[in-house]
Order: sequence, then structure tokens, then C-alpha cells
Amino acid sequence: MYTTMNGTLSTPYMVQGRGNENEKNKKRWGFHVFEGYASDDKSRITMLVNKHVEMEKPVAEMYYYGTVYNHSEEAYNWFRIGSDVRKHSFLFSRDKAVFYGSLKLSNAFTLGNIGKNDLREDQPEGDDEENAEESAKHLNYRELKESGDGTVFYDGDNHIVVIKINGEWMKLKVEPLPEGIEYEFE
Repeated sequence: MYTTMNGTLSTPYMVQGRGNENEKNKKRWGFHVFEGYASDDKSRITMLVNKHVEMEKPVAEMYYYGTVYNHSEEAYNWFRIGSDVRKHSFLFSRDKAVFYGSLKLSNAFTLGNIGKNDLREDQPEGDDEENAEESAKHLNYRELKESGDGTVFYDGDNHIVVIKINGEWMKLKVEPLPEGIEYEFE
């Protein structure tokens, strides 16, 4: 039974959503924890858990779903984290992230290792969720083809790091470490 409230829900305690194994019809794709609809009453932000398992772990997901009701890139709007100030903070969509602010990492940064087997020129037919592997290969192809200057990736087929400068792909020069520099994890 659903309950509709025409007002603000406020509590000095935690709001908790729990899945019930006996009520599968209310647990869409695992369990939708929250859906918040926009003024168009069609697009929404969604928080859910257990729709997918990736890299051997269950996934929690949060996104802003638009009015194109499918799994294409066009179906997802930007989800801003950090503030409500335009041209600031961090935007996330289905396949892109834009960081207006700086990014400080406290661990290693790994470039995308992309080879010929990771690329697909044409968009696969059907739903991107059902064709996730091939759709991701098309995304790799499209992003590299449409990339701008400063784009960097690791060419896994040729074992080189490449960067786009003045519209052309160029190899970054690397050289062996100077004598005497060793890492314990090698």
C-alpha cells in the first residue's frame, strides 16, 4: 500500500527504506531507495541498490533519469555534486564526468588501457543495458574519435601513452628510471 503525503516529511531521526523479500513487486531491480520527480513529473533522480553486480560486488546507483525512457546516453541528465552553482562542482551523467573544481588523488592514477579489441565503430542495435559490453566499446571509439586536445590514454596494443595535440595523436616520450631508483613493489 502506497501512502501519499501533501507536505514535508521531517524527523529528528533517520529515514530508512528496507526491501521485503515477500513483496517483489515493490522492489524494482533490486530495491529503489528513493525517486524524486522534477517539475515535469517525468524526469527524476533515482537511488537504488542491487540492480547490478560489478567486479564481484553489489552496486548502489544514483542518477538523474530524463524523459527518454531507455538506457541510451540521451536518457540521463547531469547530476551535480558539491553545490548548486553553475560552472562549479562536479557533474556526472551516464558516460561523462565534468570536474569544474580540482581533483586531488591520494593514490595512483591509471590511464584507460585501450586497444583495437576495446573499440567498436558502430552503435550496437538494441538496448545499451542488454548490450553493455559492446556499447562500452562503441563509447570508447566515439570518445577517442571526438576527443579534444589534451586527451590521454594508454595504447595497450602498442604499449605507449598517447596524447592529442593540435588535433593529432602523438606518442608521449618515456624513458627508463635513472640508475639507483627502485621501488619495493616491483
